[in-house]
Amino acid sequence: MDQDLVVRMADIEIDPRHLDTYRHLLAEEIEASVTMEEGVISLNAVAIKDCPEKIRILEIYASPAAYEAHLQTPHFLKYKTATAAMVRSLTLIDVEPVILRSKP
Repeated sequence: MDQDLVVRMADIEIDPRHLDTYRHLLAEEIEASVTMEEGVISLNAVAIKDCPEKIRILEIYASPAAYEAHLQTPHFLKYKTATAAMVRSLTLIDVEPVILRSKP
């Protein structure tokens, strides 16, 4: 994989009253990103065990340009706007890009 990968990880705490709505909008954002954008390698989200209102999001982009382009797409802007009031806290986690290797 290219050294220019951009990896973003975040822990998000959601207001429990909005958890189902947030998960639905997040699923739409992930599906749209993976199916519509060339530079998005992976987007996924997992619930944190024993803390259902916390969600960890991991995003991997092919390049800094692909990451910037993703931030301007209509579906991301819709997701960001629609979920802003649902988020209690957001912690960005620095992640170094890794080179994935497969066994021969």
